[in-house]
Amino acid sequence: MFVERGISLNDLEKHSFYSFLALYFGSSLLFVLLSSFWYYSAQKNSLESETYYKLAHLADTISGSVINAQMKGTALLLPHEKGFEYKLISSEEKSAYKEGYFEEDGYKVLVSSATQEHLNVEYVVVKTKLYYQQLQDLINKVLLKAGIVFVLIIFISFLLAKLFMKPVHKRIEQIESFIQDVSHELNTPITALKMSASRAIKKEKYDKKILTNISISTKQLETIYNSLTYLNFTQNKELPTKVNLAMVVERVVKYYEELSSAKEIRIVTDIQDSELLIIESRAELLFSNLLSNAIKYSMPETTITISLKQGLFIIKDEGVGIAEEKLNAIFKLYERDSNIAGGFGVGLNIVKQICDTYKIAIAVNSELGKGSEFRLSFSQ
Repeated sequence: MFVERGISLNDLEKHSFYSFLALYFGSSLLFVLLSSFWYYSAQKNSLESETYYKLAHLADTISGSVINAQMKGTALLLPHEKGFEYKLISSEEKSAYKEGYFEEDGYKVLVSSATQEHLNVEYVVVKTKLYYQQLQDLINKVLLKAGIVFVLIIFISFLLAKLFMKPVHKRIEQIESFIQDVSHELNTPITALKMSASRAIKKEKYDKKILTNISISTKQLETIYNSLTYLNFTQNKELPTKVNLAMVVERVVKYYEELSSAKEIRIVTDIQDSELLIIESRAELLFSNLLSNAIKYSMPETTITISLKQGLFIIKDEGVGIAEEKLNAIFKLYERDSNIAGGFGVGLNIVKQICDTYKIAIAVNSELGKGSEFRLSFSQ
């Protein structure tokens, strides 16, 4: 199993890792092969042209020497070029040769008639093996460079694949933790519902305490459902309207009365009329998450204070509080400041998303052991 710094990848992560590696490695290898082929072809054509023009130049130089020797009646002086061979062909021998540029027995050969039969020379034949030596050097050079690049690609492929898997691994860990937390959170109200329903059936008569437990458990399930529904990206797009926030806050407070009473938590409110252009269900989810969070992290026999005025909503609890160094992380998805009261780290993230959507400024003041205060500022 592939292990990175002591962290094992599961089957899904390994599949993603090797799929990314294969895709990157394959595409990069194809690019290197094509680039190497294009470079080789271009250099080969350049070498071919260079060889031809070198042979042609040498043939013209020799032909010029032949013509000059006959015209001036001087001795024939022929140039010597390392790596090149030449031969003068008389009129009697010309039938064995054909003018042109070609390959023969490992040589590049140029046959030229530029002597114009001076000194009875019909053709000048110039040939060289340098082309094939240089071509082999070119092949070795291309293979060496491609090999080096290939090794670098293997290294970079693994490096990038690891970097690619880091956020994926973290996200999968968060999702797995989220699923476990949701399962745990759902288990509590579901168990309470089953027990309360069973007790009610056995008593066969009205029992206010049992019905209250059923109501609280049902509301806990509904709160979880509403949060999960909001996180669903296929939400229907509704248009915002002017909403009287006072009515929404009062409705939310009343909704959580049973839960707060069960924990012996007092809710004190100072609610005034205030309007905001927002989807009403989003406003209700916003205040619901803030209040349920306050109840969740408050100790019994404490007070939660709620205030709503023109453009300002404040909710303050006397709960466990939040460490200063963790204040910047509390709005991140799946992040939880404390394991004291459970939860699965989506409530405050939803609060932040709704605030960002409707341009609501949110500020948090908190102190460990003394409680937290959330302030929402908005335009009317």
